[in-house]
Amino acid sequence: MKNSYIIKRQEKIIFFLPILLFLFSCDGLEVDTPKHLLTGETVFTDSKTVEAAIISLYANLRDNVLLTGSVRGMSNLMGYYADELEYVSPYGLGDENFYKNNLSANDGTVLEIWNGAYNQIYAANAIVEGVQNAEYFTEEERDLYTGEALFVRSLVHFYLLNLFGDIPYITTTNYVVNKSVSRSPANEVYDHIITDLLQARDLLPLTDSTGEHVRPTKYVASALLARAYLYTKQWTLAQQFATEVIENNGWEPNVENVFIKSSPSTLWQFSPNREGDPTHEGEIFVIPYAPPNERVLSTQIIQAFEEGDLRKENWVGEISDGTQSWYFPYKYKIGIGGNNPQEYSIVFRMAEQYLIRAEATTMLGDMETAKADLNKIRSRADLGNTTAVSQGEMLEAILHERMTELFSEHGHRFFDLKRTGNLDSALSFKPGWESNDRLLPIPEREILLNPNLQPQNEGY
Repeated sequence: MKNSYIIKRQEKIIFFLPILLFLFSCDGLEVDTPKHLLTGETVFTDSKTVEAAIISLYANLRDNVLLTGSVRGMSNLMGYYADELEYVSPYGLGDENFYKNNLSANDGTVLEIWNGAYNQIYAANAIVEGVQNAEYFTEEERDLYTGEALFVRSLVHFYLLNLFGDIPYITTTNYVVNKSVSRSPANEVYDHIITDLLQARDLLPLTDSTGEHVRPTKYVASALLARAYLYTKQWTLAQQFATEVIENNGWEPNVENVFIKSSPSTLWQFSPNREGDPTHEGEIFVIPYAPPNERVLSTQIIQAFEEGDLRKENWVGEISDGTQSWYFPYKYKIGIGGNNPQEYSIVFRMAEQYLIRAEATTMLGDMETAKADLNKIRSRADLGNTTAVSQGEMLEAILHERMTELFSEHGHRFFDLKRTGNLDSALSFKPGWESNDRLLPIPEREILLNPNLQPQNEGY
């Protein structure tokens, strides 16, 4: 659905609010603007209503917004935008603009990312507000729902910040407030993200009651905190929270089992809409026949694997027409139309936490811990211990390991190159790449609706 939390009409608005899905039979409605949508007042009367709203948050992330494994998710789009995927479609799809780094402020996909993300934030805020003072819930229920909603709010803002730079941090459903918000500096946005995450961490349970890692827990919040502290160069705190996650969660020693739904290395994942449905990643990445007609793994990714790396053997697929071969992400094994009871779409997993701690401890001068964490990842891939000695060599080795471990997962590669200052050197081979491409454009439509979103990002 293409709408915005800052669209203003005379007496009507088109809005998306997962909390109200149980009341209506269609996703988007043009209706008289209820007063509670203007003031931020949302009313819940029982836990089933809130549960439906929470589940809608996760379903929307899975199917439509940012973390979706579909063509509109970060795994695909930022894979093109960086150096993970090559565009081979003859059809002129919207993905081509990402691959060629040729985006404009009027790009429809960029607008979908922005609007979808802020609609998700609006829905999370409605849950926070709706349960805060409601007398229908126990304290335990209120804590759980608030913690989950705050986690989602911080998560979505995290991705928006790393895509667009300075952004508004939205903490209310009040339309009067939201229609004229301004962009906040990145350091202030990170402060808000971390504040939300710390509160969510205190409110969330230690374990997921479903037993399937499909609801965020204290340790999932800590995992995102470790990432946020890494991105903001707060090394001691990044180490602290990564260690908390590592010491309280499991490890999958076999490469071939990392991406099955029962893997002990999984921290948080999305269950499918229907039991047995394939993951969206499997649907778009697995190539059923040659020649491929959409996307393939880049030469840069294939050449990055060391000889004997089990990840290349297990996580990279190959298809040939007899004269030429192409490679594709094969972390998820079942493609479109297949039956897949064994795989869920993984969002957070343990390998990232070891790599976060390795980088943080390298910056803190604790090379032995850094090497041990990096070697744990390498050992599972059947590779020898790192030969890095100096701090510079270790940082280079960690960045390389992140490339081969986290490829095609939610834009990690682009964000890593960006935060380490390596975008220009790594992507200079791309004909359309310019330094200003480190940020996506703020959608022009949004700036016209709310001039406070100016200035436009440089280069657009």
